[in-house]
Order: sequence, then structure tokens, then C-alpha cells
Amino acid sequence: MERYLDARLAPMTPYVLAAFRVVFALMLAVHGTTALFGWPAGESAGFGVWPYWYAGAIELVCGVLIALGAATRPAAFLASGTMAFAYFMGHASMSFWPAVNQGEPAVMNCFAFLLLVFTGPGALALDTAVSASKALVDRDGRAVER
Repeated sequence: MERYLDARLAPMTPYVLAAFRVVFALMLAVHGTTALFGWPAGESAGFGVWPYWYAGAIELVCGVLIALGAATRPAAFLASGTMAFAYFMGHASMSFWPAVNQGEPAVMNCFAFLLLVFTGPGALALDTAVSASKALVDRDGRAVER
């Protein structure tokens, strides 16, 4: 049964990974727009207010880059670190448990973006298009890096 599922699901993996990437990235970008501009809800942090304004700028820029699949791995690494920083600075001091200290979203986002560091962007990404255009093909039709 597991082999059957693997064979059926494997071709869809890059597209599901792309949907995962885009959804998490857009949520991150919107969180950044809230910190920077107070949109779509809430108050903005005020220009240059540490760490909220800077975190918002990182969230917006990394969210857009990750959604487009551009510089996905470095942007996801920075986003993951930002979420870890948010957890330890804003939540961990209240309790060890994320369910108690309301840090679950920060922890989940941290590990979601860390996953993208290791998996890459999936399908429908600028990174994928650029790497495909740089690839050469050997005599047997296999892709070879320049």
C-alpha cells in the first residue's frame, strides 16, 4: 500500500511543496505589512522601532521572496531565524510550553521555513526556472551544472 501511495503522490510533491511555500510566505508577508503599515489590521510599529519594525521589514521582504521562489533558501533561513528570535524574545520567558506562552505560531513558522531551507522551493519558483536555464545537458540527456 505504501509503495502504491508513494508512486501516486511523488509526481505531485513539487506542486504541494510550492503551495506550502506560497501559503506560509504570504502569511509571513502579511504579518510584516501589519508591523510596518498597520495593514490589514492592528497598529504599525513605527519607523525604526526595535525589534518590531525590523522584524516586520524582514517578514515582508522574505515573505515576498519566498512566495516568488526567489532566493528561497537564504530567505527561508532568515525567516526561520526571525521566528526563532520572536519566540525566544517574546514568548519563552513566560513558560517553557508554546501552548501556554502563546508561541505556537512562531514555533510552527520557524520550522516551516526551516523545512524550506532543506527542501528548496518546489515547483513554480523563480529559483527553479533560473537553475533550469543554467543547466547543460550531456550526451545522454542528463542535466549537468556549468
